[in-house]
Amino acid sequence: MSWFHRRTWQEPAWSAADILAAKRGRTVSVVLPALDEEETVAAVVASVRPLLGGVVDELVVVDSGSADATVEVAAAAGARVVRREDVVPELTPRPGKGEVLWRSLAATTGDVVVFLDSDLVDPDPAFVPSLLGPLLTEDGVHLVKGFYRRPLRLESTGGGRVTELLARPVLSALRPALGELVQPLGGEYAGTREFLESVPFAGGYGVEIGLLLDAEERYGLDGLAQVNLGVRKHRNRSLLQLGVMARQILGTALARCGMPSADAARFTQFVQVSGEWVPDVTEVPVVDRPPMREVLAARQP
Repeated sequence: MSWFHRRTWQEPAWSAADILAAKRGRTVSVVLPALDEEETVAAVVASVRPLLGGVVDELVVVDSGSADATVEVAAAAGARVVRREDVVPELTPRPGKGEVLWRSLAATTGDVVVFLDSDLVDPDPAFVPSLLGPLLTEDGVHLVKGFYRRPLRLESTGGGRVTELLARPVLSALRPALGELVQPLGGEYAGTREFLESVPFAGGYGVEIGLLLDAEERYGLDGLAQVNLGVRKHRNRSLLQLGVMARQILGTALARCGMPSADAARFTQFVQVSGEWVPDVTEVPVVDRPPMREVLAARQP
């Protein structure tokens, strides 16, 4: 039987009661990274709150420097809110999603950590139990990826453009064993603290592919699992934004596969201004944070 058939749950059916019974003393943290998500973060928090005190032991929103009311809205919805600069304060915060996910490890205590994006629309309360299922019921699983259908506004199945045009071809070329992952870049996933604290975190959008590659290298395919979360609706980004994202993901993937690039790359795109094409240059950082275990150990007297 292939890895896909052994470690893929097309119709995950774990209930909250099933997960509670499977915890066996283990604790669960749910982390929502957030940057200017005042319109959606409350609904994501609300989808998890009924699990608090049972399946979930702590629910934390880690704010990445929001300029809107994300912090206030998340707190009013019932989450504990942590600002990135207040976690590991001796290190100046860097921009990017991976940075706040990395810092969240120092702000939480769960034996298992579930990450959910804060821009989800109509989040399903079953997301968390489904992601926890393989980690708590199967031996040797350290990272569980969610997969889903990602509709664009005018299409029924158009999401995941960076996955199909970049991540999947790159993985096929460099780590073909990972070709059976449906959503390698998905933002809904869960991992053991043992794993998450032991590996570096890419600072930006490379964080998901970096963790995936590190998990496969450390534990082999059987350390990974994936579950079907149904439909994921979220804010869709422009092609220019996706281009910058793709460059960062590519840099992380190449570095994990032994082909390191510069810590920062000048990425040039082109836009039209008054009928003329002009270069639009973005500095794209491709740099890791060290394993959190090392950072926390260095604090010890």
